[in-house]
Amino acid sequence: MPKQIIFTENAPAPIGPYSQAVLINNTLYCSGQIALDPKTGNMIQDNISLETEMVMHNIDAILHAANMSFENVVKVTIFITDMNNFATINQVYGTYFQTTPPARETVQVSKLPKNGNVEISVIAVS
Repeated sequence: MPKQIIFTENAPAPIGPYSQAVLINNTLYCSGQIALDPKTGNMIQDNISLETEMVMHNIDAILHAANMSFENVVKVTIFITDMNNFATINQVYGTYFQTTPPARETVQVSKLPKNGNVEISVIAVS
């Protein structure tokens, strides 16, 4: 089965040579999303809660473009620049996975694209 490139205007266009997501054999591999507002192209960095909310909104748009939802997510990777933001990020993130949370890791990194504070990637299965 060939891979299918998933693209939606409701999430930020890639800022490099990658796709928003790739679907193959009922598995969606979603590229890491940062808090780029797809309507304005501006980073949302007013506070870590709003930044995380924008990241999750972007992931939601990509999932929907692939006819999936957060219920289909089986694996999440979270990259953050400050582990002190973990609790706040986790609080926002948790509202999207109230019934069946996926497997996950959270890693502190020194820097993210566009000087973001959080980047999240997911793998989902239909």
